[in-house]
Amino acid sequence: MSELPCLLRVARGEVLDRPPVWMMRQAGRYMKVYRDLRDKYPSFRERSENPDLAIEISLQPWRAFQPDGVIMFSDILTPLPGMGIPFDIIESKGPIIDPPIRSLAQIEQLHPLQPEESLPFIKTILNTLRQEVANKSTVLGFVGAPWTLAAYAIEGKSSKNYAVIKSMAFSEPDMLHKLLGKIADAIATYVRYQIDCGAQVVQMFDSWAGELSPQDYETFALPYQKRVVEQVKATHPDTPLILYISGSAGVLERMGQSGVDIVSVDWTVDMAEARQRLGKEMKVQGNIDPGVLFGSPEFIRERIHDTVAKAGKGGHILNLGHGVLVGTPEDHVRVFFETAKSIRY
Repeated sequence: MSELPCLLRVARGEVLDRPPVWMMRQAGRYMKVYRDLRDKYPSFRERSENPDLAIEISLQPWRAFQPDGVIMFSDILTPLPGMGIPFDIIESKGPIIDPPIRSLAQIEQLHPLQPEESLPFIKTILNTLRQEVANKSTVLGFVGAPWTLAAYAIEGKSSKNYAVIKSMAFSEPDMLHKLLGKIADAIATYVRYQIDCGAQVVQMFDSWAGELSPQDYETFALPYQKRVVEQVKATHPDTPLILYISGSAGVLERMGQSGVDIVSVDWTVDMAEARQRLGKEMKVQGNIDPGVLFGSPEFIRERIHDTVAKAGKGGHILNLGHGVLVGTPEDHVRVFFETAKSIRY
C-alpha cells in the first residue's frame, strides 16, 4: 500500500509538516475550461450527473493546481429525486422544487433512498476519481445536511428569509421533524454509499443552518446532523467527516457537538478564536475570505501565513471560508495553492 495522501492523514489526526489544502467550489465557474464546457452542456444536472462530464470537471482544478483534495462535482440536491423530491436547476436562478413539500401527505409519500438504483453515476464518478488521482490527493465526497435540504424542499427555491420553513418549524414542528428524520436517514445512506464508491473524506454542507438561532439550531439542525454522523460512523468509523455552515459564528461550539471529525470555519470568525472555542481536540478547516483572492499575490500570501499561524500546528486543513468566487483570477488561485504547499510549520 503506497503512503496515504496528506489530507486524509491530517483528517485522521496525524501531524505533518504543513497543512493540506483544497478549495470549496474549486471545480467550476471561475475556471475558463469549466465555462467552455458549460457553454457546450448548458444543463447543470447533465454536467453533474453525466459521469464523463462530472469527472472531467472534478479533475480540472486538480490538473491545474494539484490541490490536496479533489472533490466530486455534484450538487447537494442530487439525492432528492431518489427519495421522491424532483428538482430542476435553472441557470442563473438556481434550484427549483415544484411542487414544494408543504403537507404531511407529501412527507409520508417519500421513500428511503436506494443509491444503487437512483444514483448509479456516483459510483462511476468516485471510482474513476480514485483511479485518476491514486494516492496523490484525497477524494472528497459531499452531501447536504437535513436542515438545508428540508429548507430547499419546503421553500421550493433559494430564500432570503426562510419564512416558509420557519413557519412550519414554529407552528407545525412535528411535521418538520418527520421530514428531517426521513432526509437524515437518506443522507446517511448516501454518505455510506459515497464512501463505498471511493470517497475518502465526506463533507456535509448545512449551508443554511446559520439562519437559525442557537436554540433552534439545537432543535432542528444539530440532532439531524448527529443522526447522519452516528449512522455513518456505525459502519465506517475511519472515514473523516467535515461539517460546514455558512455564517456559523453563533453556533460554532454546537457544530463541534455533531460528532464530525472536522469543523469547517467560515471567515467571519478569527481562526485562533475558532480553535479556542472548538477545543484542541477538534480539527478545523478554513477559513480565508474568498474575496482575499482578488487581492495582490503578496496580500494572498500574507493572509495564508496569518491563518496557518492562527490555526497552529496540526489538525488544520487550509481552505476558504466559503466557495471560490466567480471572476477570481486563476493566477491568484495558483498563488493560493503554491503558497499553501510551500509552508512548513
